Amino acid sequence: MTSPKTSPGAVEGPSVPSTAGGGVRRSVTGTRGLVAAGFLLPALVLLGALVVYPIGYSVYRSFFDRSGDGFAGLGNYVEIFTDDTILTAVENNAIWVVVAPTVATALGLMFAVLTERVRWGTAFKLVVFMPMAISMLAAGIIFRLVYEQDPERGVANAVWVGVHDTFSESAGFPKARPAPAHPLKPAGGGAFVTERPVRAGSPVLLPLVGVPPDRMPSDARPAKPAPPSTDGGITGTAWLDFTRGGGGTVNAVDPAELGLKGLAIEAVKDGRVVAEATAAADGTFSLPKEADGAALRLPESNFREPYNGVDWLGPSLVTPAIIGSYLWMWAGFAMVLIAAGLAAVPRELLEAARVDGANEWQVFRRVTVPLLAPVLAVVLVTLMINVLKIFDLVFIIAPGSAQDDANVLALQLYRSSFGTDAHLGVGSAIAVLLLLLVIPVMAFNIRRIRRETRR
Repeated sequence: MTSPKTSPGAVEGPSVPSTAGGGVRRSVTGTRGLVAAGFLLPALVLLGALVVYPIGYSVYRSFFDRSGDGFAGLGNYVEIFTDDTILTAVENNAIWVVVAPTVATALGLMFAVLTERVRWGTAFKLVVFMPMAISMLAAGIIFRLVYEQDPERGVANAVWVGVHDTFSESAGFPKARPAPAHPLKPAGGGAFVTERPVRAGSPVLLPLVGVPPDRMPSDARPAKPAPPSTDGGITGTAWLDFTRGGGGTVNAVDPAELGLKGLAIEAVKDGRVVAEATAAADGTFSLPKEADGAALRLPESNFREPYNGVDWLGPSLVTPAIIGSYLWMWAGFAMVLIAAGLAAVPRELLEAARVDGANEWQVFRRVTVPLLAPVLAVVLVTLMINVLKIFDLVFIIAPGSAQDDANVLALQLYRSSFGTDAHLGVGSAIAVLLLLLVIPVMAFNIRRIRRETRR
């Protein structure tokens, strides 16, 4: 027998034995699986140690009492919804989840759409996005100062008081009062009245003290004694009965003392105002003859405390105020993501809608927003998860007196888990509740991502 011929150029080599059932293929696949497992093992160990174990232990610990020795059952979970402080935290978290992500997304959408057509849109986006570079701690400190009650320190109240005083005149002399030896007495409600009725031909003296130098009118002049009236009316002088450096005579107009310009004066007879006057720069004033025999009253409008703005960090406004600081930080984040989605919207669809006669509002509502729906969902879900964990801003901005009113679950988790009055059972129950609140949002996000992937 002759051996089979081989074709020219063929090279003989050792043959690889084939194994029934593809044994070689299985060995290669198994090796790759071991390599993949080796690479994943460190990450899985860290994930188990830092995520899985704490979650499991928190669930376990939430069924025990404060000391951890006695089984409490669902008692800790019942306390979450019966304790007033924790219940306030749950309610505030609901407000945060509904309001903050919705408003931040709406602002981001508005900024992204409006800045698309202006030359300085990029600069505006940069300014709006810059707060994202600031930590929550720094932002909390900034807004603690912004919401300061004193208008001279708090920006919010400085603006609010400025607007208020533009439309409503403030009192001229909020600290003014008569001295014990002065011919004035309290009339109730913060007003002062002369002790005796006034008579024509006898100038009236209305001295006051207690006006700080910075509250004196800038155009006030040295006070002058008023001349007697020649027509049966009443004349007088209202002045600051105080001489710097000491000296001067009580109830007498001294040359170094200033007139109380703008002080309102009323003549009252039988409980009815019969005449009114306002002091001039030198403090002098005159009333018609109807004021003869009347008592002169300095109404409370002269002395009421100046408008001091809004109590932003009080019990009723502290949560909206903190949400405002959150929007300042995260509206830029929403704007950038929405602007990126807007850049991918086909322009021909927008132009086709305009050609068909749609106005800009209809184009925005019927074309732009539906095309941006996936991006808006991403932003909304991301912010919802973020606000469920909000802690820093509330802890820093809310003062101690209003912290219970601004309380949220993450802050209550901290307060229940640390300190001398810590209750680790309740703290663990709050942590489990936060996990349960996050899971539906996460599940919705995962389903949305899978749906987008299938497309």
